Amino acid sequence: MNAGVALTPEVGPSWLRPLIDNVDRVPDAVRRRLPADVLAMVTAARATASLRRKDREAAVLVLFSGPQSGRSDGGIPDGADLLLTVRASTLRHHAGQAAFPGGASDPGDQSPVATALREAHEETGVDPSRLHPLATMERTFIAPSRFHVVPVLAYSPDPGPVHVVNEAETAMVARVPVRAFVNPENRLMVYRRTLSRRWAGPAFLLNHMLVWGFTGQVISAVLDVAGWARPWDTSDVRELDEAMSLVGEQGGLR
Repeated sequence: MNAGVALTPEVGPSWLRPLIDNVDRVPDAVRRRLPADVLAMVTAARATASLRRKDREAAVLVLFSGPQSGRSDGGIPDGADLLLTVRASTLRHHAGQAAFPGGASDPGDQSPVATALREAHEETGVDPSRLHPLATMERTFIAPSRFHVVPVLAYSPDPGPVHVVNEAETAMVARVPVRAFVNPENRLMVYRRTLSRRWAGPAFLLNHMLVWGFTGQVISAVLDVAGWARPWDTSDVRELDEAMSLVGEQGGLR
């Protein structure tokens, strides 16, 4: 499982083609959502981190599943979904957050793709042999945990069963319908108040999780690049604790 894994973008289904062909635009789509002062802070932190030796490498798996063919109108098929986890509330970093499966690179990992596949298997039980890595996205520095993270875009017609493997690390594993992210009614902006600043990023309020932070930024950018995004109310801005209190109030995924 740790052998070098080749990227196979040609295996991607027709409905993922706009994203696969334009995956290099995702970082710019992320940055467009950041206020100027926050973007400057992130850029400075990344430049400083590149000079350090103790920051670690990591990778996450952005796994889309669904049929090979899209709808007749070129839209996303109803069965398309995205694999996410919710981290255990007892973890040191990002406790309770919805996230892509993934984690730190091991010495035996020959590439970020190998890291993403291994970590996804360890966290969700997904069978890597059923997955097709399509492309890698830009390496991103996550300041709170001091990791350099590479998102790995992947596809599977059927990834098979997934579940929580280790309850000490993961509280939930879910294949979330892509339509739930596209639906404007599930979108909002979320901020986490700090001592020095307040800034908001795109988030998704689902019936069983709040997707925000790095994961929310990447999903929002993916929707934009793939052409799936629909107009939504960016003036709906909530503080993190307030937004988290709303989880579970919806009657179901919309």
